[in-house]
Amino acid sequence: MTSPRLISDLLRHGQPQETAIVQGWLRTKREQKEFTFLEVNDGSSLKGLQVLVSKDLEGYEAIVKPLTTGCALRVEGTLVPSPGKGQSLEMQAQQVELQGACDPETYPLQKKRHSLEFLRTIAHLRPRTNTIGAVMRVRNACAQAIHRFFQDRGFYWIHTPIITGSDCEGAGEMFRVSGLDWNQLPRTADQRVDFSQDFFGKSTYLTVSGQLEAEIMALTLSNVYTFGPPSGPKIPIPLAT
Repeated sequence: MTSPRLISDLLRHGQPQETAIVQGWLRTKREQKEFTFLEVNDGSSLKGLQVLVSKDLEGYEAIVKPLTTGCALRVEGTLVPSPGKGQSLEMQAQQVELQGACDPETYPLQKKRHSLEFLRTIAHLRPRTNTIGAVMRVRNACAQAIHRFFQDRGFYWIHTPIITGSDCEGAGEMFRVSGLDWNQLPRTADQRVDFSQDFFGKSTYLTVSGQLEAEIMALTLSNVYTFGPPSGPKIPIPLAT
């Protein structure tokens, strides 16, 4: 059984007349008189793969009609040179399978520019946009460059704890972590919150500093660096109840 190929791989290394399978989400659908153009993207590339579905394909109407922006597809077809600008290859579909339908009335991403304020309200979908997708790719490249810089110089990457009993830089005022029911808190005799009954057995916080643990590890491993959330959470996180 042929395995699906990443669209980024096909765009770089695909050859005309090569048969391939792709899986991804539908970004746009353009219906013409004799065929329909689909743009399929699987997240491996900002650029999607253009798929041409000919009207001669058996069951054409039944295949094309339910396809809407955001639905999940599996497409098998043949790569051919593309006459369109900005793309060297496109796929002529031989089989199109709808793997996950998407309600066009409720799916929030459309073929238009969305404001960052709007994207903040759909955190689970915003990585599919070009803007956030580009940010994540740049972030990945920066992280890899930083890791290579330190690794090539003999530093050890250490993982400092995110949850700590040390109230670093006053983090406890905003970033307390607790498994207690905040509406029915256990109390000590002097009416303080009894954190001995909490999950960790004491008051704990999301740290805003990995420095304390990094200093401890530096006294053991010498050259160390830390890379991650403990360097400073940026948003308040609600109590876990």
